Amino acid sequence: MANQRAVIFANGMLPDVKSAQSILKPDDFWIAADGGSSHALACGRAPDVLIGDFDSVPEPVRDSLLRAGTKAQSYPSEKDETDLELALRFAMDAGYSDILILAALGGRIDQTLANLSLLGDPALQGRVVRIDDGVEEILRIEKQADVSGAPGDLVSLIPFGVPAEGVVTDGLQYPLRGETLFPFKTRGVSNRMLGKKAAISMERGVLLCIHTHSSAGS
Repeated sequence: MANQRAVIFANGMLPDVKSAQSILKPDDFWIAADGGSSHALACGRAPDVLIGDFDSVPEPVRDSLLRAGTKAQSYPSEKDETDLELALRFAMDAGYSDILILAALGGRIDQTLANLSLLGDPALQGRVVRIDDGVEEILRIEKQADVSGAPGDLVSLIPFGVPAEGVVTDGLQYPLRGETLFPFKTRGVSNRMLGKKAAISMERGVLLCIHTHSSAGS
């Protein structure tokens, strides 16, 4: 498990299945958050684990997954956590330090905001956790991160909860040099990559880096 990644399939939108498949690895451990199982199947196989209250999984599909070897963890419909939060907790408890979340955007705005808020959990400190669907990537940054893409890709830096201090960027059209980004300001929105890689670092705070691939689907 040391080098293995957990992939969580949420029940949001998956705009481009082929782009999503391109970021998956053969040895990824697949976790489906309830209806996210349909996205896992669309990407090529049954998930290793199915988690949730199963209100978004038709019974015949659930039975088929169980026959295919998927393990299930069932929760009551009246609970304090979303299925995605439960799936993320499962991945953390299982010891995964590299976690990719697919299909967590689009659809209901409340669900999308709740999914994004999960990236602010202090328990994720020291882990590599990102939301990605092959088109849009959202990366939690505590200290430093590299973004890989193509010239012209959009990159937005959004402070999470508190100001992000000492932000330094390299490889972006509008550089930051040890500056502070505030959660109630929009200065970090709509930057662009100059090459195939950009570097972002900071001294304090948490940043959400939203990277939109300009070439996705082409």
